[in-house]
Amino acid sequence: MSAAPAPLTVRDPRAAAFWDERFTRGFMPWDRGGVPHDLRDFAAASAPLVTLIPGCGAAWELAALCELGWDATAIDFSAAAVAHAQAHLGPWRDRVLLADFFTYAPATPLQLIYERAFLCALPPAMWPQVAARYAQLLPAGALLAGFFFFDSNPKGPPFGISQAQLDDLLLPHFDCLVDAAVSDSIAVFKGKERWQVWRRRTEVHGQ
Repeated sequence: MSAAPAPLTVRDPRAAAFWDERFTRGFMPWDRGGVPHDLRDFAAASAPLVTLIPGCGAAWELAALCELGWDATAIDFSAAAVAHAQAHLGPWRDRVLLADFFTYAPATPLQLIYERAFLCALPPAMWPQVAARYAQLLPAGALLAGFFFFDSNPKGPPFGISQAQLDDLLLPHFDCLVDAAVSDSIAVFKGKERWQVWRRRTEVHGQ
């Protein structure tokens, strides 16, 4: 009988070492190994957009978008995650960067931030910081689109949010255009995520 694997040792998801350990050990229950249907449908119906994928992990979606002619960049602050993504992305590997979402400066103004298990990877105390950064990086009319994880279990990651909490975070700067059920969730998200598209509003003077 083989020995049980050693337990994971890093417990703080705010640290790059937390994610490095999981990618190095191959413990990635959030990784679907492909591209969700909702993103494929969204991309097929849209003109190419300048896109940022924060906390990209394996970055499967990056290749799908780039193959459609999108100017997409994926970032992660975990060196192990970046190496894992670059290893399978072939001609798109140089579009995966080691960078921190909160300090990364896009070379071109963004038209879309794609949210996929980034917000829910971080503790709730950091959510206002994430939402503020979304608003800072996206100009009026740009989109925040992706999958949001709704759950009341306080343990994580993934850390679940309620719709009321998400509204509190995003409605000051965004309008929700699409809110739809997801039909092809992987096990860790099944029945608890929704595909949503939010549009950055023009700021009102004095707001």
